Amino acid sequence: MQRILVIVGATGNQGGSVIDAVLRDAKLNKDYRLRGITRNLEGASAKALVERGIEMVQAETGDEESHVKAFEGAHTIFASTVTVYDGHAYDHEIAHGRALADAAVKAAVPYYIYSTLPNAGQISNGKLKHMGHFDGKAEVEAYIRKLPLKSAFIAPGCFMSNFHDSLAPRPMGPGTYGIANFVKPETQLPLIDTASDTGKWVTAILCDFEQYHGKVLQCATGLYTMQGIVDAMSKSSGKTILYKQIPRDIWKSFLPPTMKDHLSDMFQYFEEFGYYGEKTKENVDWSSRQARGKLTTLDEYLIANKLQLD
Repeated sequence: MQRILVIVGATGNQGGSVIDAVLRDAKLNKDYRLRGITRNLEGASAKALVERGIEMVQAETGDEESHVKAFEGAHTIFASTVTVYDGHAYDHEIAHGRALADAAVKAAVPYYIYSTLPNAGQISNGKLKHMGHFDGKAEVEAYIRKLPLKSAFIAPGCFMSNFHDSLAPRPMGPGTYGIANFVKPETQLPLIDTASDTGKWVTAILCDFEQYHGKVLQCATGLYTMQGIVDAMSKSSGKTILYKQIPRDIWKSFLPPTMKDHLSDMFQYFEEFGYYGEKTKENVDWSSRQARGKLTTLDEYLIANKLQLD
């Protein structure tokens, strides 16, 4: 009899990647029946999943009871929460993440996989006060560890998809583009092609939950410097793309008021402490070897997902 795997946020990049990876895997496709959770059953993305044979169920973000019903009969849940940049990201993460975990306990679900992030406030010894969704997700992880279910965790790195919006190169002059930030060009970011690769770590956990019970897989293809990122962009696009280091206050002045303190603390954290703390490289190297399938390099991502440059 097939076990039920519930994917929270099935129409998003992380949830969609998990669905794709399970359906591709001959063993897991046989072992699990997939149930996706969405806020809108009438949306095009939800309907597309139904056409692929996925059971889709409606539940509201932060509504514990609707998720209890959606989780009924589940063997394993993959849960991720959407970050809201409205100045209250930490509070949203706590409320939404705990509601999902509490619903899993009420529905007597035995296994739980949660998409988390490192606690940057603790790693920085309290120096950074505005880490929002990082610290919120980490607090939820700590909460889940105390609940009566078996849990494992993935901690995605920086999304490569950000290079098409928030971290996209901007025009700097005729034929020249750039990414500006206040951190040094050698500052490293762990990068992940979320839509393609998230599921490769989740399927590794599904294949051997006991091995990964209580562990965090720090999910990234590898570490890339800011300079290395723009060099890869230049190579793939055939355009001149530069990295420009500017003063922090000037950089913050271009950001929306609800995001400027959070984003500036976030990049300071990356530069000063490392995305996952002092053992970032070791942890990324170990976690990349756990993935069930080849991971997407930045060069490969940029070839498949062309930058939109004039």
